[in-house]
Amino acid sequence: MEQPWGSADGASARLPLVLTALWAAAVSLELAYVLVLGPGPPPLGPLARALQLALAAFQLLNLLGNVGLFLRSDPSIRGVMLAGRGLGQGWAYCYQCQSQVPPRSGHCYACRICVLRRDHHCRLLGRCVGFRNYRPFLCLLLHAAGVLLHVSVLLGPALSALLRAHTPLHTAALLLLPWLMLLTGRVSLAQFALAFVTDTCVAGALLCGAGLLFHGTLLLRGQTTWEWARGQHSYDLGPCHNLQAALGPRWVLVWLWPFLASPLPGDGITFQTTGDVGLMAS
Repeated sequence: MEQPWGSADGASARLPLVLTALWAAAVSLELAYVLVLGPGPPPLGPLARALQLALAAFQLLNLLGNVGLFLRSDPSIRGVMLAGRGLGQGWAYCYQCQSQVPPRSGHCYACRICVLRRDHHCRLLGRCVGFRNYRPFLCLLLHAAGVLLHVSVLLGPALSALLRAHTPLHTAALLLLPWLMLLTGRVSLAQFALAFVTDTCVAGALLCGAGLLFHGTLLLRGQTTWEWARGQHSYDLGPCHNLQAALGPRWVLVWLWPFLASPLPGDGITFQTTGDVGLMAS
């Protein structure tokens, strides 16, 4: 029986997603504990509180929606008719998949299949990023950074109160080495959890922000990570056309809602090159 795409050997393929889900659950539980049993949320007026709740709902819907779209989209060559089409320049033969593969494709040894317009393998979600799921991946980076920053702000008052009750050295050690402080008995489990979750939220927001900046630059240049590493610019059609090629005609609005219809103009097999644009212009 055929396994779903990206499943290298069942449990090992799902492990990154399970670990990420467990971390997200730990963050949610810590946030709920602080808001319900701890110092509570930062003091705000009724209007500001309503806006904060609306922002939280917007961020969560976008985050979960893009996670779902990313995991459901299959960027691989499975089910794609490639026989007889491998005649153009840039096509190659993959001995692992025993198939001709189009330009910009690559074999993923974790997913055990070739991926159309392969960018990289996402370790946190255990999936390859390719032609069909590049858009939800980018939006996921944006909204994950926003959610993590929002959580950090909500946890801020409780962490600030904890840090003010100790010396500067104790504070620095708690922020930088929370595990060591817990193992040596210098902090309680609740204090460790607060510091650790806040640390990881801030670090996660910075990581997602850096990833979004990097991939946003590649998006404007029409490059994949593989092409960027090798200095290839063959598919740079200009910023506007590059955005439409990766995000669809509604590339401005897809950042705001994951389920907005914005069909991709290509098929992941043939791509317009910089030379083609030059010929059309002349």
